[in-house]
Amino acid sequence: MSQLLLEIFSEEIPARMQPGAARDLERMASDRLKAAGLTWEALTTYAGPRRLTLVIDGLPAATPDRNEELKGPKTSAPAQALEGFLRKTGLTQDQLVERDGVWFAEISSKGRATTEVVAESVDDIIRHFPWPKSMRWGTGTLRWVRPIKRILALYDGAVIPFEVDGIPSGDVTEGHRFMGAGQPFAVKDFADYRAKLERNFVLLDAADRKLRILEGAKAVCAARGLALVDDDGLLDEVSGLAEWPTPILGDMDPQFLALPPEVVQLSMKVHQKYFAVREPGKEGLAPHFVVVANVEATDGGQALAAGNAKVLSARLSDAEFFWTEDQKVGFDAWNAKLKDVTFHAKLGTLAERVDRIAALAREIAPLVGADPAQAEQAARLSKADLASGMVGEFPELQGIMGGYYARLAGQPDAVADAIRDHYKPQGPGDTVPNAPVTVAVAMAEKLDTLVGFFAIDEKPTGSKDPYALRRAALGVIRLVLENGVRVELSNIVIHAGRRLMAQQLAGRADKLEAFLEPLRKSGDLADDGLLQQLSSVSQKTAGVLVVDTIEKTPPQEWERRRSLDFGLFVMDRLTVLLRDKGQRHDLVAAVFALGDDDLVRIVRRVEALAAFLATDDGANLLAGYKRAAQLLKAEEKKGPLPEGAVATGLPNQPAEETALAFAAAAAASAVDAALEAEDFAAAMTALAALRGPVDAFFTAVMVNSDDKDERENRLKLLVQVRGVMNRVADFGQIAG
Repeated sequence: MSQLLLEIFSEEIPARMQPGAARDLERMASDRLKAAGLTWEALTTYAGPRRLTLVIDGLPAATPDRNEELKGPKTSAPAQALEGFLRKTGLTQDQLVERDGVWFAEISSKGRATTEVVAESVDDIIRHFPWPKSMRWGTGTLRWVRPIKRILALYDGAVIPFEVDGIPSGDVTEGHRFMGAGQPFAVKDFADYRAKLERNFVLLDAADRKLRILEGAKAVCAARGLALVDDDGLLDEVSGLAEWPTPILGDMDPQFLALPPEVVQLSMKVHQKYFAVREPGKEGLAPHFVVVANVEATDGGQALAAGNAKVLSARLSDAEFFWTEDQKVGFDAWNAKLKDVTFHAKLGTLAERVDRIAALAREIAPLVGADPAQAEQAARLSKADLASGMVGEFPELQGIMGGYYARLAGQPDAVADAIRDHYKPQGPGDTVPNAPVTVAVAMAEKLDTLVGFFAIDEKPTGSKDPYALRRAALGVIRLVLENGVRVELSNIVIHAGRRLMAQQLAGRADKLEAFLEPLRKSGDLADDGLLQQLSSVSQKTAGVLVVDTIEKTPPQEWERRRSLDFGLFVMDRLTVLLRDKGQRHDLVAAVFALGDDDLVRIVRRVEALAAFLATDDGANLLAGYKRAAQLLKAEEKKGPLPEGAVATGLPNQPAEETALAFAAAAAASAVDAALEAEDFAAAMTALAALRGPVDAFFTAVMVNSDDKDERENRLKLLVQVRGVMNRVADFGQIAG
């Protein structure tokens, strides 16, 4: 077994593309070598500013000999089928073997040298590498992210001879562009390659570069009594910019600390790739920064620090200008601009979206203990900063800048905080706000997104989710669960959908009336003043969403379909969330099947159900349920199941039948009381009392008795047992 070393050396590879390139190289090499029949002990890839490297240990010298038998068409098949099989195998008919009326092809091939396979694979990998962006150079036709300079390819210390578009393979690579020997050098294996790179000031592994940056940055900060502001995303990016990263501490003009710290830190990060610095024990930032150079300067980095400080000052001067000018404009002017900004061609403008979010936030506010007026006010101001100069320059600060501007405009802290945090949580690792007004606005913002895109059938499919609806659904779920919000999402979703539809139909009186009339008759608009809210929505005529919907589909059916789609989507996201926490997906489905959409209650049921099924009583009762359900399912195929009360005290009635009847009745009362109190552990305890009687019943009693009355009574009993258990969860959906 030998080692393969491959390096593709080029001009600078963008840092953001390096991690994906390492994964793609591993995948493409693995697929091609496996297809050739090769195996290995270990495969590792590395990506850096100027090179992609592949190392495979334990690679055999040749692929194995192959003997395989391919099954072809029947001997009676049409001639075309046989001709196709012959083309596929490359054989003639007299080389086929006939067995049991079927043609078989026996194909044998000798193994190929690994070096030959590698040469072909590397050529194919380079020509088909999936860079997000690539370029051509010179007169060649090859495309790569940047011009390729060298290809190093060694197997067992010897060069694998080949060339790709005029670039020959060899055993030579290069070190740091400015430091080290300054000349290409030859290597003989991976250990030699890595050692010589380090002697020439190149750290091959991104993890080593990150560690050097982190340790060096903390050291230069500690030398001045400062502390580094951690930023994992920036650390990942900077590790792809320098082959020999050297952190240097620089000084900035203290006057810029009057800007919001997020502005200063983001300006450093986005434009300059600097780390922010703070003073231990103090809030805010310190007037310093850490820049990561790609050289070890002879003056200790003083000139580099000074030059970078000048560039940073220019950037922060721009930010200071936006900060000052934005305060002269204000929310009214920004909100007015939103009327001319399209959110989505089928969902209207940002101003119309704000109207919907504000109405929805006001509706949610009492459910989360928030002041409705403050929730509506925060929602109406929540998107205004999108029209500000600062957010135009730094889109990452949307919401954050709105919070600052709201405080400066005299808005209450609860309103300003809600504007700042209403996008949260933006991912599984993001914090969940708990301030009531913020929770109301954050839920409204995400629900409007979900309802809107579900209304226009822009639901996620497979791995595609262009509007981040999965993230929005997970955000709603986390807001509800982590704040213990007791809310029936279906009602809020229906109301949000009606606002959207009414907004789309504004100015089209005939269609709007056709939408509202059935809702008036059903009483769906009577209780919550929704009709009054609908009459106050934007009067701009859109009509894009439902131009033909009202004629083709009754409003209530339209709602039902989309509400069902939404509910299934939320259940799927909740299932994923609980699965990540160790819960089984079938338990979520079993609870969700009850039709409940109070997420807090669903999760409590799932947790109690999981604990119950982990016990012997739970596992055995589930087995009894499955047996009863299978028996009842078979009987249902013959006709309707018998209904009515279960009789007891019948002549010759087995004691086990009577005991189960009394146990089922007692369990029903106990389960109902426990569910009413939302004591799901007590409900499970009540079910556990059925375990013994159910086991005894199936051991001693023949359900399908020859006596019709006995058989019907026992079927009624099993229906009763199934019904009691299904009040807690649909046990039929539980695996086991």
